[in-house]
Amino acid sequence: MKPMIIYCYDAYCGWCYGFSPVMKKIEETFKDQLTIEVLSGGMMIEESVAPIEKIGPYIQAAYKKVEDLTGVKFGEDFLWHINNPEQSDWVMNSEKPAIALCIFKDFYPEQQLAFASDLQYALNYEGRDLDDNEAYRHLLEKYGIHPESFYTKLNSEAYKEQAYYEFSLCKQLQVTAFPAVLMQLSETKFHLLSRGYTGYDAMKERISLVLSEHAE
Repeated sequence: MKPMIIYCYDAYCGWCYGFSPVMKKIEETFKDQLTIEVLSGGMMIEESVAPIEKIGPYIQAAYKKVEDLTGVKFGEDFLWHINNPEQSDWVMNSEKPAIALCIFKDFYPEQQLAFASDLQYALNYEGRDLDDNEAYRHLLEKYGIHPESFYTKLNSEAYKEQAYYEFSLCKQLQVTAFPAVLMQLSETKFHLLSRGYTGYDAMKERISLVLSEHAE
């Protein structure tokens, strides 16, 4: 099998938003040698689902660290919700964006990293509520997906099951925090490349090393 990068992320993970440019650059660098599979981790599901009122104060402190280390910027519309949590009706729930990614993979599997990145930009820069169906409409236009088809699938049990299967896959891979990146070389052989944010140069070096060892 062709070596595969498995990128475990969550749409609500600020560090994953900061890591998006790194992963896009990695995809471009290794496009002839690797395939990339993006898995949603389910960071905020079931008892971890939280209103912005509860989690806003934590993000107020954390987002600046993400900006300083990664160079990404959080948008004013997103920050309004973070800084005025008592006025916001946002609920942070990883389920719907994970279902949306599963649907998108069926349409355009080769662009799944781009779509995951667009989801994060929609949330963290444009301030779209990913728990609201309308948050996805502009991306359907961008990728030429028929809205009726998408929204039928978004409410279907089959794609919800697919999303929860991805959550359980991340657990099986022993991923407990995001972002996390592994390389799969065979049915049973996995290499952990990154746990938490890692810069492009370090990622490139690690991937090149694993690939060269695998070739030998």
